[in-house]
Amino acid sequence: LGGEPATLAAVAGAVLWVAVLLAGLLSLDTLFRGDAEDGSLEQWMLAPVPLGWLVGVRTFMHWATTALPLLVATPFLAELMHLPRAQLPVLMAALALGTPLLSLLGAVVAALTVGMRRSGILVALLALPLYVPVLVFGAGSVAAAAQGLDPVGPLLLLGAGLAVALVLAPLVAAAAIRIALN
Repeated sequence: LGGEPATLAAVAGAVLWVAVLLAGLLSLDTLFRGDAEDGSLEQWMLAPVPLGWLVGVRTFMHWATTALPLLVATPFLAELMHLPRAQLPVLMAALALGTPLLSLLGAVVAALTVGMRRSGILVALLALPLYVPVLVFGAGSVAAAAQGLDPVGPLLLLGAGLAVALVLAPLVAAAAIRIALN
């Protein structure tokens, strides 16, 4: 891309979204794998706490270790990429809504493949089609703000996806873990 400020500003939102997506995808294979190998998942199933809650906490920790540092660094990275300051609040709102959604969708995929060995590429192949709409709406909200359009529509869709995923993703991932361990 070079160092042209205008070129960097045009792609800054999309580049930051792809960086967040790849950061979450790299650690997705190990989300439940260590717990499955040492027997912790079996203990989770025997715990008096519902398995969906434990999966939700594990997913929150995945988000906190992969996406939250990038959210904190986003203003600095946006400045380095010459993102106009008027677009930064839209980018931050899109990342705040989209990154938990990516982690929740990734938890479902990781739970589906927890019983398989060396499933790294399979996790990526299953997760990327689910990640593309989040990426489109997240980067699209920043692109809409750059064109002077109202970015609220894509942000509302991200919020709706997050609300649905907060309820359903831990339950689906818990069911997938139960199936994988039986």
